[in-house]
Amino acid sequence: MSALTYEQVARFAQQGGTVYFVVIFLAGVAYALWPKNREAFRDLAHMPLREDEDDHVGS
Repeated sequence: MSALTYEQVARFAQQGGTVYFVVIFLAGVAYALWPKNREAFRDLAHMPLREDEDDHVGS
């Protein structure tokens, strides 16, 4: 058996890292677009627009 060269290790790390980040990205997109989470994300998106009585400074 021959030893791994730097180029072989670097290529493996680059390809493995790319696959890893694509899988993580797709899992995040799937979580964000999952129908069960729709109402929670809609509520969080409108949170900055709500007026709360106790949030006003100097009232």
